[in-house]
Amino acid sequence: MTGVFGCPRRLLQLSHLFLWAGLILLLLGIAGAYYLDAHLGLLLLVVSHGMVILGPTLIKLGYVMRLTANYQMRNEARGFACAIA
Repeated sequence: MTGVFGCPRRLLQLSHLFLWAGLILLLLGIAGAYYLDAHLGLLLLVVSHGMVILGPTLIKLGYVMRLTANYQMRNEARGFACAIA
């Protein structure tokens, strides 16, 4: 885990992944929980409501990771010094 959090470029890429995944989960959860609720079974309805909670959580984590990556890039000036293995 130190390799991911040690390099700000990789952390920035991971934060973008979290942001997009959170947005997709949120939109799918809203569609399933509130628009398609009459057509879904109970299990899928519960999963949809869970996605409404997990989506914004991933968005918040991705945003904090993005802030951390930008802070590391600015202060340590090692944005391009990371070796990508």
